[in-house]
Amino acid sequence: MPSKLPNLKVTRAERSRIDQVDFENLPFGYIFSDHLFSMEYRDGAWQSPEIIPYGPISLEPGAAMLHYGQTVFDGLKAFRGVDGDARVFRPQSNAKRLQNSCERLCMPTVDEETFCAAIEALIELDHAWMPSKKGDSLYVRPLMIGTESHLDVRPDVTYRFMVMTAPVGSYFGQRQGGVSLKAEEQFTRAAALGGLGGAKTAANYAAGMFATQKARAEGFDHSLWLDSNEHRFVEEVGAMNIFFKKNGTVITPPLSGSILPGVTRDSVITMLGDRGIPMEERPISIDEVLESVKDGSMEEVFGAGTAAVISPVERLAFKGESVTLATVPGPLTLELYEEILGIQNGGIEDRHGWNMIVPIPKAEPVAATAR
Repeated sequence: MPSKLPNLKVTRAERSRIDQVDFENLPFGYIFSDHLFSMEYRDGAWQSPEIIPYGPISLEPGAAMLHYGQTVFDGLKAFRGVDGDARVFRPQSNAKRLQNSCERLCMPTVDEETFCAAIEALIELDHAWMPSKKGDSLYVRPLMIGTESHLDVRPDVTYRFMVMTAPVGSYFGQRQGGVSLKAEEQFTRAAALGGLGGAKTAANYAAGMFATQKARAEGFDHSLWLDSNEHRFVEEVGAMNIFFKKNGTVITPPLSGSILPGVTRDSVITMLGDRGIPMEERPISIDEVLESVKDGSMEEVFGAGTAAVISPVERLAFKGESVTLATVPGPLTLELYEEILGIQNGGIEDRHGWNMIVPIPKAEPVAATAR
């Protein structure tokens, strides 16, 4: 297998598990492909990379990461293109975001070239796991953890960078209409200034679990996070950034350090600019949102994220008050969803050069025939 990583060692799985997968009914994030990429950091440098069979890894109970949370990750997707080749959506942007997350948590960074080459090598090996059904994809999960065993509160000196892939269906499942969000009144995802909100680290997601589970127990799909100071201004959903189309203008909260800078968010802003649609990055209060839905000036609400893609929002609630959008999904939501999927699978021109194309041997079986 050719690779842009000259020292890459590949150990293949003895037997593939792909025949156990129902590609027509994929869940999100419960099935993993046959292999993972791994690279260790020690003595101040990254060591030789390898691809190994996916499976349990060895870690001492004293590993400080288990105690102090020095771990970061990212998420992106690869799609089977209309020409049969794989297309990885905006990996350079994810590489930069992972670097920023690493720097925030005092961890070594992985350069963009190595990041992209690791994903490319893994997809070349496990490309048969890539779904072919529209909307499905091969989710790519880069992960870095500290591996040093100690109980001192300080950064580790050894780390492990891994990349795994998972064939996935829709994050919110197959549904009619849109998702429902409950604006959180009490709990906070991230501090307004100086916190970890802009880093993709485990702590952010752990902080949100209690409120999210509470919202789900009340019949909602997810929590809508508000600012930590006043619990007044909308920030994001745990799984996606949020957009509001009001009186013809699309509004999204600004990146203030407490909101994750989503790659899909940035893509949507670019696509809106291509369309000439008025766009504002400004604070928007939950009161403005609710009132705008009630008076009809709020035309559409949708989320944007790697896992969620473009997801219409149908219902919003705050402090016992619930409002429902009149048209779900709205026309702009549908247009953006179709455009981004078209770019990702090669059916629409990639005019911004977002895709990294990974050639797939045409003589090899694809997921549609490997089931």
